[in-house]
Amino acid sequence: MKLNSARIWMGGIAGGVVWNVWSFVIGMRQFPLYDAMQKQGLFLKQPRYPFFAAHWIGLIFVMSILIAYLYAWSRATAGPGLKTATKVGMMVGFCAGVPGNFAQAAWSPVPRLLPLGWMLDLWVGAILASIVAGFLYKEA
Repeated sequence: MKLNSARIWMGGIAGGVVWNVWSFVIGMRQFPLYDAMQKQGLFLKQPRYPFFAAHWIGLIFVMSILIAYLYAWSRATAGPGLKTATKVGMMVGFCAGVPGNFAQAAWSPVPRLLPLGWMLDLWVGAILASIVAGFLYKEA
């Protein structure tokens, strides 16, 4: 079976747009906590990496494109459609968002709402990106 690379990229980019919007919404909801943690000295006032926001946006697009590829590959065995796209997104999102943020919630001195938001950003974002990619994918 030949994959439709153009549709994978289109779905991955569209999924990345949706995921970045979701990430922005989560980030805005958490902004007061970020501000409070900076004032307490628990967060840096400036990121260690210049242009962090641009890098984060780029990473979300890369992850979305990879998820689109995983969905396209999964269609052969799991079948096309919403159910497969949701499962792919749930698996990737769980791996990306849950273990590290569970550790943050357990060991970091910041409020647990921050790791919860980060986990939801990655988990729900991956599901949304996968659903968008699955909706846009068509066989070659």
